[in-house]
Amino acid sequence: MSRLPAVFDKLRFPVIGSPLFIISNPKLVIAQCTSGVVGSMPALNARPAEQLDEWLAEITEALAAWDKANPDNPAAPFAINQIVHKSNDRLEHDMQLCAKYKVPIIITSLGAREDVNQAVHGWGGVVLHDVISNVFAHKAIEKGADGLIPVAAGAGGHASVKSPFAMVQEIRQWFDGPLALSGSIASGGAILAAQAMGADFAYIGSAFIATEEARAVEGYKQMICDSNSDDIVYSNFYTGVHGNYLKGSIRNAGMDPDHLPESDPSKMNFGTSGTAGAKAWKDIWGCGQGIGAIDRVVPTAELVARFKREYQEARARLAL
Repeated sequence: MSRLPAVFDKLRFPVIGSPLFIISNPKLVIAQCTSGVVGSMPALNARPAEQLDEWLAEITEALAAWDKANPDNPAAPFAINQIVHKSNDRLEHDMQLCAKYKVPIIITSLGAREDVNQAVHGWGGVVLHDVISNVFAHKAIEKGADGLIPVAAGAGGHASVKSPFAMVQEIRQWFDGPLALSGSIASGGAILAAQAMGADFAYIGSAFIATEEARAVEGYKQMICDSNSDDIVYSNFYTGVHGNYLKGSIRNAGMDPDHLPESDPSKMNFGTSGTAGAKAWKDIWGCGQGIGAIDRVVPTAELVARFKREYQEARARLAL
């Protein structure tokens, strides 16, 4: 059994909703948390930067009101994602706001930083760092992260090519702290499988894009419902970092998803692709391979309820 920080005591279902660039907003985060899973969003989704203050106030006040009205069914904690790469010139500003609201969980991406981890610990928060290899996992823990998010093959957006079996196995040989597995998880059975491998939580993103609360355009949501793993392409063309994207969105931007050139990884770009003005995330839609399980747009509460039902059904099958 992993050593889990107290912040997870109120989490009754082992799922963390991953922060979705552009798409996650307070409405989605609140719906996730009140449905019983960790809700999260990137700090950079709040634009202008001053809006983050308003959003954090909205989330904390809504969850406090929920807990007061539902003492026997408290909301799960929420998380804010911070891009700690040097390209993020808002990091200091956004971290100060997270400190103001004592955000329970900070998810760090694109680099591990000791100063960021210390700041979060200073207000009693927990840091989960996403990694694409065992090497980066070691570095994250050495720099003070509390937990890890192995982003395995098939995850939406920036992802590894490594099998989830390999990643969890190697990390669990030396690390017994919080572990949230990411990669093609879109059903209750997959959530249970993540736990069976040794993860504490399933880290789910793409399935939440196709929810009513998500701030994605309707075409994006419908494309997820109409697609499966054959409709995903893995490329570094758009940001310099390899990630998984919906082929349909690439075609819509006038490009051939099966013949994309390689990008220079030293020139990471998280905004535009430099080709025909198509922007990563806004026009080129990130998505994981697990979407074959998603066939319609539903409220977040309904999606989480399905996960819970399938999870119990999977456990019952194993008990036979």
